[in-house]
Amino acid sequence: MTPILLLIFGVSPITAVGTDLWFAALTKLVVLCRRHTSGLVDWQVVKRLWCGSLPATAVAIMLMKTGLLFIDFRILKLAIAMAVMITALGMLVQKQLHEIGQRLRLTDARRFKAMQGPLTVFAGAILGLLVSVTSIGAGVLGAVMMTYLYPLRLKPAKLIATDIVHSIPLAIFAGLGHLVIGNVDPLLLCWLLAGSIPGVWIGTSLSSRLSPGILRWLLSVVLLIVSVKLMLS
Repeated sequence: MTPILLLIFGVSPITAVGTDLWFAALTKLVVLCRRHTSGLVDWQVVKRLWCGSLPATAVAIMLMKTGLLFIDFRILKLAIAMAVMITALGMLVQKQLHEIGQRLRLTDARRFKAMQGPLTVFAGAILGLLVSVTSIGAGVLGAVMMTYLYPLRLKPAKLIATDIVHSIPLAIFAGLGHLVIGNVDPLLLCWLLAGSIPGVWIGTSLSSRLSPGILRWLLSVVLLIVSVKLMLS
């Protein structure tokens, strides 16, 4: 959504980021209502992610509000483009990362499990910083990280539910910071939600009929094209 707001609607990068955070949070709340997540959420993983993501978000927002973290228009646009590209590449190598994580988990289980907790908190901190600055990464990139860190524990349905539950409070928390700073366009947000909420009902019905592999490749290609377009614009 952030690239769409930048490339098609000409919204300023900082307003696009703030508005997209609320758009993502509220849209995912509808997704959560549509999906049957009872018993699927791994709360231990969610809490570990929050331990990293929420403090990192608070620090990033505080630095932006005080002016200690000033990001130039062009730098922010480049950061968004890089975040989109990293997300796209992460989707492309998700299967390989899962296989690597699975192999390490089975061959060196003791060491791998000992590192899971600290690495999950660290992954959460990266996501918190990335989301606060670019609004990108809370969903897809988080899922890619968890695919590697929990290759046996998080099956696809559990991975999706856990990732959504983590990303909603993260987006709201970061969105509140941007709202205080004045980076959210309420009218634009209302128009976006008017389209996304019906879209969620249609999309969740279609998702079970589509091949996850083909969908992932198509989305990755689109994101890579968008990231290059952002860099060149």
